[in-house]
Amino acid sequence: MGTDSHAAGALLARARTLHLQTGNLLNWGRLRKKCPSTHSEELRDCIQKTLNEWSSQISPELVREFPDVLECTVSHAIEKINPDEREEMKVSAKLFIVGSNSSSSTRNAIDMACSVLGVAHLDSVIIASPPIEDGVHLSLEHLQPYWEELENLVQSKKIVAIGTSDLDKTQLEQLYQWAQVKPNSNQVNLASCCVMPPDLTAFAKQFDIQLLTHNDPKELLSEASFQEALQESIPDIQAHEWVPLWLLRYSVIVKSRGIIKSKGYILQAKRRGS
Repeated sequence: MGTDSHAAGALLARARTLHLQTGNLLNWGRLRKKCPSTHSEELRDCIQKTLNEWSSQISPELVREFPDVLECTVSHAIEKINPDEREEMKVSAKLFIVGSNSSSSTRNAIDMACSVLGVAHLDSVIIASPPIEDGVHLSLEHLQPYWEELENLVQSKKIVAIGTSDLDKTQLEQLYQWAQVKPNSNQVNLASCCVMPPDLTAFAKQFDIQLLTHNDPKELLSEASFQEALQESIPDIQAHEWVPLWLLRYSVIVKSRGIIKSKGYILQAKRRGS
């Protein structure tokens, strides 16, 4: 792995942006860890395996080019949706904002997901609550810039329906009253509350908002965990220079049968000061 790691390290030392795509995890075969115990463990494993596979396939031409943007993929796992089958598929995504205060991250993530999957739009996008400082209560002001960008994407027909995650009744009500495009769903982490809060249930029923459950940790990907995965895969770099901006997890489900046809992760990171 030494030469691979040196080439990858040289590219990362010059690049400004890293796009990491796992492709369809169902196509990973031997790369796939049989039973990751948590979403965080699965994600970390995916990041490391994707980096390792990409490192092993770096061409001399790429090293000579030193591109500003590195496309880090598991090439054999990339799978676009057959246009003839698009109407039979539901394409859903959950977007996690990690290290960026820029609402443009939202559009970048959706555009990249559409490109990776070969589709014109996503059927459903849920945005996880954006990162806030410890001790600060999530407010409508924190959500507004991201929600406005999602509304723009709905209006430009890039997304059909948009939803939220981990909002309580007050937060969901404030967003609903303010938003032009209303949330059609809200995810609730049952690990933190065991049962659906009655006030949230009543509000959601009144305004036809679907309540879904999830078991994602509060912080699926942190700056530190990304840098650790990067450093372990490619020792010849200054991993602390790289900051993940956003993470998108997608799934493609056959509507008539409820079978998962494809799932994977897409991530964007930037080098500090670039």
